[in-house]
Amino acid sequence: MTEAFEEHRNLLFAVAYRMLGSAADAEDAVQDAWLRWSSADRSDVSDPRAYLVRITTNVALDRLRSAKARRETYVGPWLPEPMLTSPDVAEEAELSESVSMAMLVVLETLSPLERAVFVLREVFGYPYAEIAEALDRSEASVRQLGTRARKHVEARRPRFEAGGAQRRRATERFLEAVVGGDVNRLLEALAPDVALWTDGGGKVRAARRVIHGADKVGRWIAGIMGKPYQGVDPADMRMRRVDLNGEPALVVDGPDRPLSTITLDFDDQGLVRAIHVVANPDKLRALAVGRRLPM
Repeated sequence: MTEAFEEHRNLLFAVAYRMLGSAADAEDAVQDAWLRWSSADRSDVSDPRAYLVRITTNVALDRLRSAKARRETYVGPWLPEPMLTSPDVAEEAELSESVSMAMLVVLETLSPLERAVFVLREVFGYPYAEIAEALDRSEASVRQLGTRARKHVEARRPRFEAGGAQRRRATERFLEAVVGGDVNRLLEALAPDVALWTDGGGKVRAARRVIHGADKVGRWIAGIMGKPYQGVDPADMRMRRVDLNGEPALVVDGPDRPLSTITLDFDDQGLVRAIHVVANPDKLRALAVGRRLPM
C-alpha cells in the first residue's frame, strides 16, 4: 500500500500544484489523498495510479473551491507560490509552460472544474473518458469543459517562441538594469504594455493593484531601488538568478531568508511583458528550504 502510493507521490503533487498554485496546499492535498487511500477498500483497484490521481484531483477540487472564496478577500493581487525547478526544464517548452507563473495566473481565472479538466487533459494527456470517470461527469460535459478551458487559456496566454537561452539573456539584461539603477536601460527592456503584479498578501509592502504600462512600471521599480525592504538595508540584500516554475527568474535575498522572487514573461521580441513579484513570506517557504517542483 505504502509503496504504491510513494511510487506516484511526485505525480500527485504535480497534479495538485497545478490545480492549486500552492506548494503548501498541494502537499496537504497529497496527504489527504494518502489518508483516503490508506482507509479505502482497494480490493477492486486494478490501476493504483489512476485511482490515486482521481482521489487527488477531487481533494484538490474541494480545496480549490474554498480557496477561491479566500482569495476574493486577499489583500492585493494573489500570485501562485513559486517553486524551484531544474534548469533543463526550461528547454522543454510544454512542460515549463504548464507551471510558469503566467500560466498559473491564467488558470486562476478558470472555474475549478475547468481547471481540473485542463490540467488532466492538456498537461498530463489523460483521455476524456478517464477524466469523466475521475470527476463523475459525463464524457460529453467534460469535453465541453475542456474546449471552453482551452479557448480561455489560449486567448489569455499567447504562445511566443522565445527559447530558454533567449529568456536567460533577457533575464540577465533586466537584472543588470535593476542592479545598476539604470532606469533608461530598464525601460528599454520593458514592452510598452508590460504589467507588474506584486503579492505581499498584506504582510509586507507591495502594490495593491496590478500596474500597467512601461512608464508606470519603470517608475515603480525605480522608486523602490536602493531603499530598505522588510527591515533589511540594501547593502545586506543580494539578487541571484535561479530557475523558478520552469523559467529563468530572480530571487532577492536578505541575510537569513529570501525576501521576494521575480519572474518575467517575455514577448516574441524578448521584451518583458509581465513581471510577477512574490514577497508574501508564507509563499517563500518552499524556496527557503530549497524544495524543487517535481515535473
